[in-house]
Amino acid sequence: MKRDMELVREVLLKVEEIPFDGAFHDICVDGRSPNVIAYHVMLLHEAGFIEAMDLGVGWKPVRLTYSGHEFLDAARNDSIWEAAKTAVLESTGVLTLEGLKVALPMVVKNRIAGHFG
Repeated sequence: MKRDMELVREVLLKVEEIPFDGAFHDICVDGRSPNVIAYHVMLLHEAGFIEAMDLGVGWKPVRLTYSGHEFLDAARNDSIWEAAKTAVLESTGVLTLEGLKVALPMVVKNRIAGHFG
């Protein structure tokens, strides 16, 4: 199965909406199968962006981690997200979480500098 960075962002947005109660939760993303969502939940857990549980039949999210909140706050804005994706793809030719973790803060910093400059 291929990793989909748009789905990564959507899953993070959905996990942010779930209550903080220590339980796992189902999340739905329009047009995506539960299996594809579970796979991306597992990847985000492995990346340290969310806490999730392996239920044997699929992964379910519990909560965002601090790193997940930081990444999502930078990725939330559509224009910043697109600028970061473009920067990563133009400089490396591939779109990775590690590349986005570097590019998103740089795009935000550049926007702030432009605002004050």
